[in-house]
Amino acid sequence: MTTLGEALITLLEAHGVDTVFGIPGVHTVELYRGLARSKIRHVTPRHEQGAGFMADGYARASGRPGVAFVITGPGLTNTITAMGQARADSVPMLVISGVNAMPTLGKGLGFLHELPDQRGMMEKVALLSRRITEASELPGALAQAFALFSSSRPGPVHIEIPTDVMVKPADDMVALLSNAAPPVPDGAAIASAAKLIATARRPLILAGGGARRAEAPLQRLAEKLGAPVVETTNARGLLHRHPLCVPASPSLKAVRALMADADLVIAAGTEFGPTDYDGYGDGGFVLPSNLIRIDIGADQIARRPVTVGIQADCAEAIEALLAAIGSAHAAAPDGEARAAAARKAAFAELSPAYTAQVHAVEMIRDALPGAIIVGDSTQPIYAANLYYDHDRPAGWFNAATGFGALGYGPPAAIGAALAVPDAPVVCLTGDGGFQFTLPELGVALDSDAPVIFVIWNNRGYREIETSMLDVGVEPVGVSPAPPDFCKLAEAYGISAERLAEIGALPQALKRARATGLPCVIEITVA
Repeated sequence: MTTLGEALITLLEAHGVDTVFGIPGVHTVELYRGLARSKIRHVTPRHEQGAGFMADGYARASGRPGVAFVITGPGLTNTITAMGQARADSVPMLVISGVNAMPTLGKGLGFLHELPDQRGMMEKVALLSRRITEASELPGALAQAFALFSSSRPGPVHIEIPTDVMVKPADDMVALLSNAAPPVPDGAAIASAAKLIATARRPLILAGGGARRAEAPLQRLAEKLGAPVVETTNARGLLHRHPLCVPASPSLKAVRALMADADLVIAAGTEFGPTDYDGYGDGGFVLPSNLIRIDIGADQIARRPVTVGIQADCAEAIEALLAAIGSAHAAAPDGEARAAAARKAAFAELSPAYTAQVHAVEMIRDALPGAIIVGDSTQPIYAANLYYDHDRPAGWFNAATGFGALGYGPPAAIGAALAVPDAPVVCLTGDGGFQFTLPELGVALDSDAPVIFVIWNNRGYREIETSMLDVGVEPVGVSPAPPDFCKLAEAYGISAERLAEIGALPQALKRARATGLPCVIEITVA
């Protein structure tokens, strides 16, 4: 007899899952029954939040859903923070959990790991939460999850399986593979957008995370229109060093001026979130009046006034626009000049400290070309989110926008390294944030993930301290003492070195990369 737990593994394989992140417990033992014999790799984090962040990093780096197995109750609640980050950044994540036996649910009998309404809680953060009550429901539930990932704005999906359902017979269960695709661009909307483009003299493109896998058509559209391309944080790396690229935050005055000067704005895969467009909370962002918006989600398009809304995958919508515009369209002659002026003015807005931190990030990029840089909430990440040109599409992401979860960087970098094993992967984290998920260092060693952990050690939550001082609050609680990170790394069997000055970073990175093993580089900052 094949149990539902065994069938789950077979079905996940059929959906192309090759890695799951999870910590087994008494409520999920049955889900592990078939795992040892499968082709799926199991990675054991040190905390369920780490499982969620690893699944997130895996998904962002690979473009495929990340999968986490967690236990009932505390295992699932530990994962909620990671699910919140995935929801904020539209990251496909499948969280499969146990739940207590069906007859006990909602009765408050005091069973181990019991919650009043586990699925009700998950419905508040997940795009979808389903409970499996019969074995026959599992193929459809998985198909629904993967259809959502491929055809609409993705995010976290939760499936829970009661302990008494896990052991039910599930012989000859067949996967219902999803062939769901995003909506096809509406012809009338494409035609309306093409008419607006035909009369525009100062077009501009805003690229968000939804466009990060649309590099080739995005570049062709920008060049055909002569349109500068402003990249939000999650779009960095799309047009590296292209003369039309503006790798700067729309929270900067120079970028806002560029937007205000445009007579047509095409927004591709960006939700206009305040952490990208109003990072200083000054209320200075003004939605463009002549706006073509491309988004896979109809609900996103409906949230703000648009001139033309196109519901579709960004790459498909842009290809349709290119076809509708035709070869005769003349590019705006000053696009490159407008982009260059915006780049220069945006960079000039950075403080001297932020300028130095951007240069530190550029050192990482230039020492390890094509690296995936995964960030936590730390000063160089904040600085580079304002202005930084990465050299790899989908190779720059962090938790300093959207949900803003501290401790994201280390586990997410491990997930990214396992998803794209041939790429250098650097985790850039602060001493404060690293202590949230520091034990995940051991996972890098366990799983042969050659992440280079670069720790920006300024002995505390320096960005928060600065925020307190800026508004006249005497800093309190912002100086947690950091441990000796090098000794901790060595305790895990991971090599480490401490740098006293930033100029030594490129060579340290190259040495670390040459080992093919996880390494720690600590930079002490005055």
